[in-house]
Amino acid sequence: MKTEIVDVNDTRKNLRVEIPQDVVDAEIDRITRDYSRKARIPGFRPGKAPSRVIKQRFKDQILHDVVHDLIPRAVDDALRERGVEAVDTPDIRDVTVDEGRPLTFTASFDTVPSFDPGDFTTITLTRTSSTVDEEAVEVAMQRLRERAARYDAVEGRGVDHGDTVTVDLTRIADGKPDTHENVSVELGAKANPPGFDEQLLGLEAGATKSFDIQYPADYTIAELAGTSVSYTVAVKSLKRRILPELDDEFAKDLGEFETLAALRARVREDLEHEARHAAERDMRADLMKQLAARVPFEVPPSLIDREIDRRLEEFAHRLMEQNIDPRQAGIDWNAFRESQRDVAREAVAGAIVLEEVARRETLEVTEEEIEREVSRYAERTGRTPAAVRARLVSEGGLSRVSAGLRREKSIDFLMARATLSGEET
Repeated sequence: MKTEIVDVNDTRKNLRVEIPQDVVDAEIDRITRDYSRKARIPGFRPGKAPSRVIKQRFKDQILHDVVHDLIPRAVDDALRERGVEAVDTPDIRDVTVDEGRPLTFTASFDTVPSFDPGDFTTITLTRTSSTVDEEAVEVAMQRLRERAARYDAVEGRGVDHGDTVTVDLTRIADGKPDTHENVSVELGAKANPPGFDEQLLGLEAGATKSFDIQYPADYTIAELAGTSVSYTVAVKSLKRRILPELDDEFAKDLGEFETLAALRARVREDLEHEARHAAERDMRADLMKQLAARVPFEVPPSLIDREIDRRLEEFAHRLMEQNIDPRQAGIDWNAFRESQRDVAREAVAGAIVLEEVARRETLEVTEEEIEREVSRYAERTGRTPAAVRARLVSEGGLSRVSAGLRREKSIDFLMARATLSGEET
């Protein structure tokens, strides 16, 4: 087999291949025999039609099968022989095939060349402080208090500031009525239309009121800016939100805390834990940005597209977890895709450096490390390690686990050699 690799650029290659005539003819004969056993040809008993008849009658199908059998093997052999790895399935073009002639074709593919990622000690990272001040603790405590609020029914008076009102509401815009029942409106909520709360003040349960709201020209919702909307509300009930006192009883109601001080200490501990993780994420993000700048060639477009696909699938999955149909979400997916291109390019470039570091430093993942990662995932998901491993094997996912662990080893290797500044907390 004759092969030649032509460089299109640093990462794009054209592999020209010529498979000898004798190999092609042998494959044609083999496939012809398969067709002969199965074909039903008028005038011949099953399996007795001459090969020349089979070749003539099924020529296109036979040559199609020859191409699909020989080309993948030829590409794999050629790349393995030259020590080249394609990052995606090669594009096959310019195929010529016929009996009595060599099979020729061109395979175009992207690859990532070896390169020098530079001096790791010149990487400078800043560790942000994970210290939590009293104000942050107090804000978190107030959030707990808000979540524990109860709503008591109000009788014998009209709507007041801070009340939550249940209403049937009809909204008329551009002459089109839009009616909703049992709508909860909390007076003072930022989402309420301008002037809406004032129209409800003083209304008692059973009252109905119609009024117009003039939205300002600079209103944040463009469709409503500068418009006038008519509302009719029928008040059904009033409730008042009651916040619990921040005391020991409040702490006990939340679970395992005997005192408010113990609850406050746990809140601080959780905030510090989150702050440490946020600092670590920021540092890793900075590391990846610096690594991406060290790639001395254009990142292969196929890798960028693959990363964009992954990001879109992840985003669509998050929407579905929120019971939102991605197809009905009103998203311009083409625009969203393009908005991800730069960050995808940076992510891929950083990953390329991590892979080069792992290769140069011979960072390998052991079977024991894979098993520990599978066990950790099984514990998080409440499944057995055997079930998780079986699922990964069936989906070809063990290689992803190994690749992820290898990248983590590269990150640890680089972090140990980078210059760190900032607070150690």
